[in-house]
Amino acid sequence: MARCTTFRDHIYNDSDIEPSFARSLQQFCPPRGHDDVLAPLDLRTPAQFDNSYYVNLVNYKGLLHSDQELFHGDSADPAIVRNYADEPAVFLDDFAKGMIKMGEIKPLTGSAGEIRKFCGKVN
Repeated sequence: MARCTTFRDHIYNDSDIEPSFARSLQQFCPPRGHDDVLAPLDLRTPAQFDNSYYVNLVNYKGLLHSDQELFHGDSADPAIVRNYADEPAVFLDDFAKGMIKMGEIKPLTGSAGEIRKFCGKVN
């Protein structure tokens, strides 16, 4: 879910968004106010884990500006966005492999590690 304040500029000012999608979001996220109104990142299947995020991007229905930046429909776009949109099994397989790799990351402990008070700054 994302707050209206995080996608407002995208739905009112960007050109890389499908117009009817923008209008549907504008119905509950006005130009000012209602900052805490929520919208799902994936309007197609908000309660399901699938490749709809990528399908949405290819159809210019990315909720956040930063997400839609991954796909503009030109030759400079990463092929992976279209591939994940077209091939749900590839997306799910790559996701599973990525989760396994992340699970193999060993946290630093003792004098080799640090729990930071602020993520972007060494204590």
